[in-house]
Amino acid sequence: MKSRTLILVVLALICGASAVVGVIQLTQGKEVSMVATVPVVIAAKDMPRGSVLSPQVLTVSQWPAGAAPAGALTTVEEANGRAVFVPLVKGEPLLEAKLASKDAGRGLAAMIPKGMRAFTIRTSHVSAGVGGFIMPGNKVDILLTTTGSGPHDTTGGGATTTLLQNIEILAIAQLLDAPDTNAMNPKDMNNVTLLVTPDQAAKLDLGMNRGMLHLTLRNPEDDLEADTRPATMAQLRFHQEQLNQEPFRLAKSIVSKPARRKVTHIRTLRGTHRGIIRIEQAR
Repeated sequence: MKSRTLILVVLALICGASAVVGVIQLTQGKEVSMVATVPVVIAAKDMPRGSVLSPQVLTVSQWPAGAAPAGALTTVEEANGRAVFVPLVKGEPLLEAKLASKDAGRGLAAMIPKGMRAFTIRTSHVSAGVGGFIMPGNKVDILLTTTGSGPHDTTGGGATTTLLQNIEILAIAQLLDAPDTNAMNPKDMNNVTLLVTPDQAAKLDLGMNRGMLHLTLRNPEDDLEADTRPATMAQLRFHQEQLNQEPFRLAKSIVSKPARRKVTHIRTLRGTHRGIIRIEQAR
């Protein structure tokens, strides 16, 4: 009995030791397989376009190192006091490309990238083409309408051309972000501020002083430049004259051209008598 008891004790000790070794190996394996993380600053609430960030609206979350977005900020201090170029939603990581520099200050000036300019169109015709559906952040094309006169005017009295394409709207009146209703009152659209290059700003200034500017709304994913041609009054009048004269030309062709007929002759023979039968068919 004593020897059997001793054997059982030895076996129990061996099993216990094996269990301890297995637990240690399993724990070490888990520690080795743990995923490395990095801190990422995210928005703690929705932030409208042009707003300035503060520690109260920011939080830090741990992201897997391989899943962290490129250019993401890692500390709240990096984002504090900076304005946002585009609206941020709660839980969205803050990217360097979406924020103005700390030295840019606040307001509209902070939203203008280096090398670009903000140019405001002040005209009552700015909302005529889109009826209040344009909002800050949209992309538009800008049309210029001019009038002409004199013996050397080849436009027939006026022309409209696409002056600029794919231009971003920075602000409408004093609004830097779209309203909650996703619609603007056309009465408030007496001026629109556009993000342009210095050369484009010069073209807008000349066009606004020499003609009328209109906006056409673009799909935000459509960034290809369209191949456009100026539309002139001479072209419109020629097209209208062609349409007005078309019924008269058609009637004249029907009256002046007689109906063409196909004539077939069939020779007959009845005994010693021969004859010809004439058959006409309209074509």
